Amino acid sequence: MHLLSIASLSDSQLAALFSAADGFAQNPPSGRDRLAGHTVFNCFYENSTRTAMSFAQAAARLGAQAITLSVEHSSVKKGETLADTARTLGAMQPDALVLRHRQNGAADEVAGLVDCPVVNAGDGTNEHPTQALLDALTLQQHFGSLEGRTVAICGDILHSRVAHSNAALLPRLGATVRLAGPPALMPGDVETLSVDDAIAGADAVMMLRVQRERLDEDLGDLPGEYLRQFGLTSERLAQAAPDAVVLHPGPMNRGVEIADEVADLSGRSLILRQVANGVAMRMAVLEMLVAG
Repeated sequence: MHLLSIASLSDSQLAALFSAADGFAQNPPSGRDRLAGHTVFNCFYENSTRTAMSFAQAAARLGAQAITLSVEHSSVKKGETLADTARTLGAMQPDALVLRHRQNGAADEVAGLVDCPVVNAGDGTNEHPTQALLDALTLQQHFGSLEGRTVAICGDILHSRVAHSNAALLPRLGATVRLAGPPALMPGDVETLSVDDAIAGADAVMMLRVQRERLDEDLGDLPGEYLRQFGLTSERLAQAAPDAVVLHPGPMNRGVEIADEVADLSGRSLILRQVANGVAMRMAVLEMLVAG
């Protein structure tokens, strides 16, 4: 079994992951020896702090050995293809391989070349399933249930694998998802809402950074302009439901897509809880894939 997309998970598997992850979140040391003697390879072709560190921490808490491939110092820099790197790593017989890659479909390609479970830790602009899972866990912990809740996801929707995975997952849990952002950063097949309309009455607001590294042309926005037009300020958050919560998958660009006072809003910002739940959810994922 691999975890390549949200669609690859059945409803029963989703329920099992949420149950296990919530247990790990409440009592992190409880599974310390569950994957003792197993090895997890972490291969990140793009920069990462939260995802890379949480997968390493998740493996360690389960008793597995996490080994990270430093792509900057690997044979990739000598021209080795993704397929050959996958075959090479597979020959070392890891028990799981976690992959982040700039190319859409990279995780699917690698899954066809190795004999161990592959976890998609983000492939291009396609999907980031474990991020959506931890986001949903965070919201479930706060609300109890997502049935009937409205989640606004705002920012660079066009390039966001997080938005794509959340848009696939949250409705399966009973939530309504509204997507909004600058018109130039919205997919052509998604109804374009203004950020204000998306946030109005929402129970949760998730902000996304502009992935400027993927833009063909810079937006050309002046300092403070993006925040004023599209970012989450205290004034915009006031349009959401009373006590609406704030999320961000990171990394945050403070003062661009989210104001400082909103990012740090006591009792309503769940951003650091997302980070903590990232370890718990990835523990649940590794346990399911490796230990069955």
